[in-house]
Amino acid sequence: MARVGLTPELLTRAGAELADEVGFDQVTVSALARRFDVKVASLYSHLRNSRELRTRIALLALEEMADRAAEALAGRAGRDALTAFAHVYRDYAREHPGRYTAARLPLDPETAAASAGVRHAQMTRAILRGYHLTEPDQTHAVRMLGSVFHGYVSLEAAGGFSHSAPGSEESWARILDALDALLRNWPTAGPGTPGTTD
Repeated sequence: MARVGLTPELLTRAGAELADEVGFDQVTVSALARRFDVKVASLYSHLRNSRELRTRIALLALEEMADRAAEALAGRAGRDALTAFAHVYRDYAREHPGRYTAARLPLDPETAAASAGVRHAQMTRAILRGYHLTEPDQTHAVRMLGSVFHGYVSLEAAGGFSHSAPGSEESWARILDALDALLRNWPTAGPGTPGTTD
């Protein structure tokens, strides 16, 4: 029988908080039951298993980041939009490390298509259209930005930049400057480039 007051939404948010505290890989239905001081069985009327819980947390994280990004991008274009977008990801990862990890959870195609991940892609492409990029270069640039943002955030979170100068804030600013310059001067495809004809 379902415990009064518990809902899938409440459990998802509690799981997200737990992820930020102990790490996303430690989030299970059993861990959540201990948090509420209830028997594991009492949660299975709300959640099928730990996979569903983790998927729900991933969807919540994607939604939260998309909402932040949409607010940050309002009225911005070009470099201003690029840097605002980048800061959203970095700030969210710092504030919610477990949720940020959750947002990288692989989703099945149907779930992914219905998730806020679609909004992330749309916003990224809107920024790139401001740099006059078209396909296939737009997709190349989407992948580049995702790699740089996630790579930097992950290395920084692991302490990779904490033992040398200059500080990570300075490097982050310079990297965003470099990305802006690259996007404004995107290389044209040359002979022999995949997808082109000689």
